[in-house]
Amino acid sequence: MTGTTRSSSDLEPRRRKALFRSWHRGTREMDLVLGRFADAEIGSLSDDDLTIYEHLMEAPDRDLFSWLTGTQETPANYDTPVFQRIKSFYALNQMDAS
Repeated sequence: MTGTTRSSSDLEPRRRKALFRSWHRGTREMDLVLGRFADAEIGSLSDDDLTIYEHLMEAPDRDLFSWLTGTQETPANYDTPVFQRIKSFYALNQMDAS
C-alpha cells in the first residue's frame, strides 16, 4: 500500500508519474511529506510548477528533509515558490498532527 488517498485515474501520465514518485521516495518521512502534498496539489500545479516539482524530487531525501525542517539552509536553486508551498504544507500538517 502506498498511503495515497488520491486516485490517479484522472491525471495525465506525467502527473501520475509524479504522484507515484512522491509516494515512493526511499524514506518513509519523505513519502509522507511529498506524497501528502502531491495528493492535495498535483492536479493544480501548472506545467511550469510541475517541472520545478520534478526537479525538487531529484534532491536526496536527507537534504530535502533538512531544508523542510530548517536544519540546513535551502540552496537558492531549490528555494522556489513550489518548495515554499511544500514547506507551508508540511508545517500545516505538522501542526495538525500535534
